[in-house]
Amino acid sequence: MTHPTAAWGATAPDSGVNPMHIDRRALRADDVDISIDYCGVCHSDLHTARNDWGRTHYPVVPGHEIVGTVRHVGSDVTNIRPGDRVAVGCLVDACLSCGQCHDGLEQYCSKGVGTYNSRDARDGAPTYGGYAKSIVVRDKFVLRIPEGLDPARAAPLLCAGITTYSPLRHWKVGPGTKAGVVGLGGLGHMGVKLAVGLGADVTMITTSPGKAADAQTLGAQHVLISTDADAMKAATGQFDFILDTIPVAHDLQPYLRLLRPSGNLVIVGAVDQMPGYHSGLLLGGRKSIAGSAIGGISETQELLDFCAEKQILPECEMMRMDEINHAYDRMEKADVKYRFVIDMATL
Repeated sequence: MTHPTAAWGATAPDSGVNPMHIDRRALRADDVDISIDYCGVCHSDLHTARNDWGRTHYPVVPGHEIVGTVRHVGSDVTNIRPGDRVAVGCLVDACLSCGQCHDGLEQYCSKGVGTYNSRDARDGAPTYGGYAKSIVVRDKFVLRIPEGLDPARAAPLLCAGITTYSPLRHWKVGPGTKAGVVGLGGLGHMGVKLAVGLGADVTMITTSPGKAADAQTLGAQHVLISTDADAMKAATGQFDFILDTIPVAHDLQPYLRLLRPSGNLVIVGAVDQMPGYHSGLLLGGRKSIAGSAIGGISETQELLDFCAEKQILPECEMMRMDEINHAYDRMEKADVKYRFVIDMATL
């Protein structure tokens, strides 16, 4: 038997996000029922609500950066108890039997179930996200908020944080690594903080000289202005790793020139058709262009524990639920430093 839950969602590309009621499923044996305390606001929420990617199923309730408190657990759940402070990210299920799942890479499972705008693996019902009073999630996809991690600021770690942490870990960014982070937004500011926390020598690469002070406040040791031709030329061949967080299509060639031989440029921001590039920029130094999505469940827990240990937290602007449409408009103008978080007590 389902139970109605207050939520905010979109019913059409131009409807905006408005109050509604949705049905949450009854607790299965391996389910966790969570009262949502905070929910981060991601660019993916905006794109999905407005059907910018052409794959939204309405009605849609966005939100995949969720922090909450456990209310009830199913009969088979042994490691989570009512009252626990927990989190849910971009995934709420996967097959758990394929090679990707066995390797802790549930984010690349072909049968993965997104937190919203997806379909439940068992009954085919639509999934609804965190702009709601509560959510029911399979226990294996519920994460623990460690002691000492501020729950009001932790929510963006579940997408912006893990999206940047996963490639930093995969390409072994740490002491002795000279890393660049391109773009200073929701993803970029976490990329800087996490790369610094991992021990790398970090350069913020930006088009805007006005962002230099912000980058250094976030921990970047250096700032490179990409519109300064002389500075870019002087930085040729200087970086082992570049994290590209620019959210729209852009020319990769200026950044490929910055890589050392065997260097890697990893795209995490743009979901778009990218312009072409001259292959000689890769062949001339065995360089690579790669992409990375979020991380798996164990890696996301590792991130939360790491951030608690190092006290690395997103820069957040708290907002009311009824401010969401205004927040979307501000996000389109990059008018936020650097992530919105909804106080769900205001729903």
